[in-house]
Amino acid sequence: MLLTSIDPFVQEFERQFDRALRQVGGQGGGAGMPMDGIRRADDVVLRFDLPGVDPGSIEVTVDRGVLSVTARREEEFGEDERVFVRERPMGAFTRRVYLSEHLDAEAVEAAYNNGVLAVRIPVLEKARPRKVAVQRTGNGHKAIKN
Repeated sequence: MLLTSIDPFVQEFERQFDRALRQVGGQGGGAGMPMDGIRRADDVVLRFDLPGVDPGSIEVTVDRGVLSVTARREEEFGEDERVFVRERPMGAFTRRVYLSEHLDAEAVEAAYNNGVLAVRIPVLEKARPRKVAVQRTGNGHKAIKN
C-alpha cells in the first residue's frame, strides 16, 4: 500500500531536502550534522546531532525563509598525543533548511541538551488544522448554493 501526504509542509520539506541532496552530489549531505524533522499539530521540531560541540559555538539564524545552523567542533588532543585514527569530523558545520511559508520564522526557538540541538518553529495559525461547522438547512438557515 502506498501512502502519500497532503501536508504542504511535508511536501515542501521533502522537495527542498531532495534538492539539497542533489546539490552536495553524494558528499555525505550533512554527515557532520544529521537532522530529524518532526511535524506536530502546532509546530515543527528539527533535531540536529551535535555531540562534542561547545554550545557557545552554535548559531541559529533565519534570513528570508532560510534557517541556518552553524556549529564548530574543535580538536581535543594534547601536545604529547599523536592521532592514529581520525573518524570524527572537526571544524565548522552548517546546515540550511528552507522554511515553508506556513511556518512562523519570527518565533523560532532553539535549545541544546546532551549533544542535540532542538529548533522549534511554530506553524502559523492559518496553516493549522481547524474544525469547520456544518450548517443545517431548514429552520431559517440558507442552504449553500452550488
